[in-house]
Amino acid sequence: MKIRAGYQIAYDCPQPTPMILQLSVRPERVPDLISLDRVHLDPPLPANTYTDSFGNYCHVIRAPAGRLTMSADFEIHDDGKPDAVGHRAKQHPLEDLPVDALIFLLGSRYCETDRLMTTAWSQFGKVSKGWPLVQAICDFVHGHLKFGYEHANVARTAWDAYDDKRGVCRDFAHLAVTLCRCMNVPARYCTGYLGDIGVPPEDTPMDFSAWFEVYLGKRWYTFDARHNTPRIGRVLMGRGRDATDVALVTSFGPCTMAGFKVHTDEVVETPSKRSRA
Repeated sequence: MKIRAGYQIAYDCPQPTPMILQLSVRPERVPDLISLDRVHLDPPLPANTYTDSFGNYCHVIRAPAGRLTMSADFEIHDDGKPDAVGHRAKQHPLEDLPVDALIFLLGSRYCETDRLMTTAWSQFGKVSKGWPLVQAICDFVHGHLKFGYEHANVARTAWDAYDDKRGVCRDFAHLAVTLCRCMNVPARYCTGYLGDIGVPPEDTPMDFSAWFEVYLGKRWYTFDARHNTPRIGRVLMGRGRDATDVALVTSFGPCTMAGFKVHTDEVVETPSKRSRA
C-alpha cells in the first residue's frame, strides 16, 4: 500500500530563535519513500542535519523574527500489515538484555518510575511475565485514562496522567512506558504518523501519534495503549526515552505556534492510474 503524509506547522518568533526540528521519518523507513521527505522552510533557511544518539534525524536552524512555516508532503510504501503480535514472547532477565536496551529501564523526564513503582507492582506483580504482562499494562492504561484533545498538557508526566485519569496519546504512551519499566520490561517512546487506515475515520483533525515499543523475545514489539489494538500504516519518525527525546520542535527562546496541520492517508489508485501488465 501507499501512504501520503506530511504537515504544515507555523511559528511566530519575536526575535531570531535557534530550533531543533525532528520532523523526518526514521532512517530505516527512508528506503520505503516514494518521494522525498524533505523539510521545506518558509522563508528558506540553512539547516544542519544530524543523527542523534537514538538514531533520529534532526535539523538545527535559526528561525528569523516573524512567521516561520515548515512543511512536508511525501508518499511512502507500507507493507499494510498490522503491528506484530507475539503472545509467547518471553521477558528477559536484566543480565540477559542487550546493553543498549538498559537505558529504557530507567526513569526519565516524563516517566517517573520511582513514583509509580509501588503502584505497578501492586497492580501487575502477579501477572505472567512477558507478553501477558505488557498487554495487561496496555489494558489498564487504556481503561484508566480518558482520551480527549482538550486534555492536552505538555507538562503532564506519567504520574500526572495516572492521577488525572485523562490525556492524549502521549500520556497513554508515557504511563504505559513507565509501568513497563517499573516491571523490568525495557520500553521506549515512539512518535510518527498514524492515519485512520483500516479503521473508521475519526471526526477530529489529524495529528501525529504516540505509541511505544517493548523488548521481549529478543526483539522490539509495538504496543499502543490508546487504541489498544494492532494497527496498520504506522510511519515512525522518532524513538527515545520519552517525548523530550522526540519533540517535533525544540525552541531555544520564546515563540508561539501559529498553525498546525497533519495529513496521513492511504493512496487509493484508480484503475486508470494502475500500471498494466
